[in-house]
Amino acid sequence: MDSWNQTKFDQFILTGLTNDQVLRVFLFVVFLIIYIFSFMSNFGMILLIKMHHNLQTPMYFFLGNLSFVDMCYSSTITPKMLSGFLMEQNSISFVECVMQMSLFAMFATSECFLVTAMAYDRYVAICRPLFYHKLMDSATCWWMVTGAYLSSLLASVSHTVTIFNFPLCGTNKINHFYCDIPPLLKLTCVNSSLRKTVVFSLSLVMGIISFFVILMSYVSIISSILDIKSTEGRSKAFSTCGSHLTVVILFYGSVFCIYFRPSIGLDLESIDKFFSIFYTVASPLLNPLIYSFKNVEVKRAMINAYVQKRKVSSE
Repeated sequence: MDSWNQTKFDQFILTGLTNDQVLRVFLFVVFLIIYIFSFMSNFGMILLIKMHHNLQTPMYFFLGNLSFVDMCYSSTITPKMLSGFLMEQNSISFVECVMQMSLFAMFATSECFLVTAMAYDRYVAICRPLFYHKLMDSATCWWMVTGAYLSSLLASVSHTVTIFNFPLCGTNKINHFYCDIPPLLKLTCVNSSLRKTVVFSLSLVMGIISFFVILMSYVSIISSILDIKSTEGRSKAFSTCGSHLTVVILFYGSVFCIYFRPSIGLDLESIDKFFSIFYTVASPLLNPLIYSFKNVEVKRAMINAYVQKRKVSSE
């Protein structure tokens, strides 16, 4: 088997989303606006958490890291996609492709681990409230986040080495707007069953284990909430999980539609691009908005920050 350093391709051609010049200009404007708002929203969420004492809790510590990861993996994909809209032929060098896929895999895996840590945090808060401060102290939170980043780095390296260790043959056109695992595997000289095995195995590392940890956490959470007798108490408990559960559904729903959807004769490549846009471009924007509109403490902190700014400007 050829080494991935000995591939005959010096660069790849990204086919992108469309060949229509007018539509490409329109999409450039749309995605540029989304990217700017996404970056600003996540950066603002990080600042809000750092500035307000009421948000110095494990849940918001994880949320701050989630916003950081969203900024990073959106920035790994979107700038190249935007430049591709303005170029007649959107090429990416072999090294750039390796780096893009590696970084994206690392940040996407980090997101999986972080939302898992947030699910565990909600499990402890609702199911074991008397032990919350002991189980979720500062040192534990830092270890969980550090473990998420290190595990993601290891997963990213293994993904990249595995995929680019396959010999590449045929065309150098990647039918996507970035270097993702499934379209890259289609360029390799291996049979389709092996490709599916590789995709499933890598996706298993990235998401399935984390998903089942989240699922079991919410089974326990829902069971504990249903045991609460007062309607107000159940409503309050559900509200603390609503934002996180929405983020989990959006992220894992789009990922599963790409890596685990059945081959049923549809235009699967277009479907993959649609869901890829959702979790690489839209999801990083939606996450801070979801926590802003559905979380009472975040809304209160935003109002306080606005009031303080008005006071300073009026003095």
